[in-house]
Amino acid sequence: MAEIVRAALVQTNWTGDKESMIKAHEEYARQAAAQGAKVICFQELFYGPYFCQVQDQGYYAYAESIPGPTTERFAALAAELGMVMVLPMYEQEQPGVLYNTAAVVDADGSYLGKYRKTHIPQVKGFWEKFYFRPGNLGYPVFDTAVGRIGVYICYDRHFPEGWRALGLAGATVVFNPSATSRGLSAYLWKLEQPASAVANEYFVGAINRVGVEDLGDNDFYGTSYFVDPEGQFVGAVGDDHAPELIVRDLDLGLLAEVRDRWAFYRDRRPDAYDSLVQP
Repeated sequence: MAEIVRAALVQTNWTGDKESMIKAHEEYARQAAAQGAKVICFQELFYGPYFCQVQDQGYYAYAESIPGPTTERFAALAAELGMVMVLPMYEQEQPGVLYNTAAVVDADGSYLGKYRKTHIPQVKGFWEKFYFRPGNLGYPVFDTAVGRIGVYICYDRHFPEGWRALGLAGATVVFNPSATSRGLSAYLWKLEQPASAVANEYFVGAINRVGVEDLGDNDFYGTSYFVDPEGQFVGAVGDDHAPELIVRDLDLGLLAEVRDRWAFYRDRRPDAYDSLVQP
């Protein structure tokens, strides 16, 4: 495994229909590959609007099986480009059983598995319990061509337990695809995820969509970024209004240096944490 991994994030706006969103992301992936990227992550529910601004059963139609048609379409592209892909989608396990999910596809096009969003909000503008069951697959880490990849999704980022579980499972990069709005969470965006990267000693790729969609007044503010295990942004943070492809080099050699310096995993006290998991 290379010490330097060139990685990409996509932040973009809603184009008006599923097929045009899929085509736009295929083009983003090709652009990333042309720049040498070997892994890419798209935004939360990437091929649709953020329909959780309203409660409307009509949006159940965006759900599909995983693996399924969109996974297979991007698996073929991943194999063509030699690129690991993280695909956040709306999953139907069976009629009436729906999840907010991210599929992970390796650089040879093989489907590696999926993560289902664990923590589901139900507040104004984010009516997610109407659409999703809580995830039930734990916190998997995927062995890929670029190393061990973890996924957390949007609201999950407010809960430290999953970040730590991914670190304990050996993640070197954790992606957090999101749809989060300017008035609500902007003050946390550049605080929580860098802090989680430091506490758990890995890289984090934080992705947020952009724009105001016609379902509500949520103003998605972009500013996607990579952050290293020292809490430093890797290159510039993305624009806060415009679509952008963000490609950065991640020096995985920094992980051993930081873990040897701080030894957080050595000094953990799981024997003292029982009360943290009591209802």
